Amino acid sequence: MSEDAISFAHQNADKALDELKSILRIPSVSTLPEHAADMEVAADWLLERLDRLGFEGRKINSGGPPVVYGEWLLAGADAPVVLVYGHYDVQPVDPLDLWVSDPFDPDVRGDDLFARGASDMKGQVVAHLMAIEALKETTGIPINIKYLFEGEEEIGSVHLPEFIRANEELLGCDFCLNIDTGVIGPETPSLTASIRGMAYFEMRLQGPSGDLHSGTYGGAVVNPANTLAALIGKMHDEQGRVTLPGFYDDVLPLSDDERSDLAGLPQTDEWWIAKSGAPSLAGEHGYTATERATARPTLDVNGLLSGFTGEGGKTVLPSKAMAKISARLVPVQDPSKTYDSLLAFMELEAPAGVTWEVDMLSGAIASIIDRDSPQAKAALEALETVWGVPATFKREGGSVPVVGMIEEMLGVKSLMLGFGLPDDNLHAPNEKFHMPNYHRGIDTFIHFTAALAA
Repeated sequence: MSEDAISFAHQNADKALDELKSILRIPSVSTLPEHAADMEVAADWLLERLDRLGFEGRKINSGGPPVVYGEWLLAGADAPVVLVYGHYDVQPVDPLDLWVSDPFDPDVRGDDLFARGASDMKGQVVAHLMAIEALKETTGIPINIKYLFEGEEEIGSVHLPEFIRANEELLGCDFCLNIDTGVIGPETPSLTASIRGMAYFEMRLQGPSGDLHSGTYGGAVVNPANTLAALIGKMHDEQGRVTLPGFYDDVLPLSDDERSDLAGLPQTDEWWIAKSGAPSLAGEHGYTATERATARPTLDVNGLLSGFTGEGGKTVLPSKAMAKISARLVPVQDPSKTYDSLLAFMELEAPAGVTWEVDMLSGAIASIIDRDSPQAKAALEALETVWGVPATFKREGGSVPVVGMIEEMLGVKSLMLGFGLPDDNLHAPNEKFHMPNYHRGIDTFIHFTAALAA
């Protein structure tokens, strides 16, 4: 049933490119107040496209930039209801001087389209809209669809939890299709089977009541900077394992099939070294770099601050020390239990002579799909049909908080199906979207939608 829609999409490939360029010209930077009007323009762009498709669309006040919601519920009670999630805000463009072309004047160079938001994630959003247009204009839309487009993903989805809680009935669905993701490589179709969660902490140590002269007091009082460094050093053992009490209690072990899938990905140790620019790799013993980076929990220092950090020297014994620490979590770890583990570690290890506080600044649960679900099978089938080679499962090392929100608040799983590439320069200068992936993404969404209906 999808061949007519595929032909329509191919005949309208130039239009699909023009549509993408159109929304990419809107500088919808959510973190900068001077772009508040642009956020409204981007929301109106989406609303107008939903109206064209015959969806019942509207902008809904969320406390920040509007949520754009649209629904098509004409496929019948027996057809699945799919909630499609996306976001229309983008990151700032700084540093501007590193861009080869204007970040809000889309520029096609070779097979890539360069613009802020091209891959993250306006390209994914427009690809899905174009796929639904192709179905509507040919065979009809065979499933029930609800669109949820937010404008705050790049600043932490500040108002989204409250919005979801207030609109549980409106957003009710059989599953969520999250299109804010990608594939392993341009010729390697893949489906995200799991994403990691996260717990983010700020740790503060206080020693003396004020900074002291290191020559006068050094060796007589506890130095909180030394103490913080020692504590961080104790957070991992010689095998690269995290030493927080109970940290691994709820970790779901990797199955043999999962390890086999990950081993088959083109992400060798050399790949990780090349992508990271690191001179060598490290981490938990007994696991490959791919497993450590995508499927095992981690604990990392993200920032340190203490004492004098300016030019030249100053012989100060600092009174305070602070660290930002994040834990990437895997199914079925709980961010709040990880917080308890860190507190227990501090109770055991922090010495006399300092007081300490640890705050959890944010948390998100990990998520894993049922690899044998109809949705996963439909996605793998669609990817293989379009790319012409079997698709594989992959895991994402990053976190997508909205996936956990939807799972906890609506009680449904998210399937992550998108077409960005690891080298698309997300959040960086010269962000791009690989145009063959964009057009194959449209085809994949068409086949996926048709397969769901079947």
